[in-house]
Amino acid sequence: MIALAAGVALPTVAVPSMASAQSAREVRDSAREVRRDERDLRQAQRYGDRRDVRDARRDVRDSRQELREDWRDYRQSHRNDYRRPAYVGPRGYRYRPVAVGYRFQPAYYGDRYWVRDYARYRLPAPRAGHRWVRYNNDVVMVNTRTGRVVTAHNGFFW
Repeated sequence: MIALAAGVALPTVAVPSMASAQSAREVRDSAREVRRDERDLRQAQRYGDRRDVRDARRDVRDSRQELREDWRDYRQSHRNDYRRPAYVGPRGYRYRPVAVGYRFQPAYYGDRYWVRDYARYRLPAPRAGHRWVRYNNDVVMVNTRTGRVVTAHNGFFW
């Protein structure tokens, strides 16, 4: 009787934790859906009427939201991957939140601060001449020629 009860109770307890972990395939599928919806939006802007454009924009917004939720679920279920040691900045370092367009001094995006395993954090591969850089608990993509921030994720690490 106890074995039967354990056999019924165990799967119901285990399902919520397994359902929250997102596989790489699910995230890829969500990203593919965003691209498809963006293509449909461009097509609606060219050939459709206002209602088609409005519906396509709503589809893009919903797909992007789903992709963000997939990433949040992955991040929540892999909390230890995002737990990093204390950040030690260059001499004279004082944290200020940054946004796209901010210009870093070269000491801030040196080799010491690069995020080399960006795939582990589900970040896209940097373009040529760009690097993912840790800045306090943020991660930013920096153009290494100009020092300008191209993409910023504030509060990325715990």
